[in-house]
Amino acid sequence: MPSASVTADRIEIRITGFGGQGVVLAGHIIGKACAINAGMNATMIQSFGPEARGSACSATLAVSEQEILYPYIHRPDIFVVMSGEGYEKYGGELKEDGLLLYEQDLVGSISFSVDRSFGIPSTRIAESLGRSIVQNIVMVGFFAGVAELVPADAMREAVRLSVPGGTEDLNLQAFDSGLAYAVDLKARPTTADSQPTAEEVTA
Repeated sequence: MPSASVTADRIEIRITGFGGQGVVLAGHIIGKACAINAGMNATMIQSFGPEARGSACSATLAVSEQEILYPYIHRPDIFVVMSGEGYEKYGGELKEDGLLLYEQDLVGSISFSVDRSFGIPSTRIAESLGRSIVQNIVMVGFFAGVAELVPADAMREAVRLSVPGGTEDLNLQAFDSGLAYAVDLKARPTTADSQPTAEEVTA
């Protein structure tokens, strides 16, 4: 399995999906984990299609140990994609040596050349937990485990502090499931059938 962790002076991230998937919350959690729980600097910009819910939406983050003077991204180092439409719209922006994390049931085949790509059935995992709405938090856990941008505990705490009161346990379970999937995936050889199943992760 090729190295997935990302290290650079400035990390640019794009998260995309369709409205209603919790794209902005996912970006908010990652930014909070970096800026508050890990002592880094982070900025976030969000955008929506004209139809809002159901149309392509995106959140971009710039993360750095240094002060961020320019919040806009040029070409992301990490691309997190939760819908096929978002992948087709933004996938060509990813750096050649960038990291692609994707919802494997919704994105389908990867048409852009990328050496480091990791898929997860985040929606199915969320459904196995009883609420498909937490698939974005499953993806955040997957991000934490694959990208290793900040310690997983820092990301987990950001989840706890960011979700609505009363839903902490469900969301933390979703995060832990995504993290476990990442840990299992990275431990397996790189073959077409090496991905763990949603049932293995949530059992």
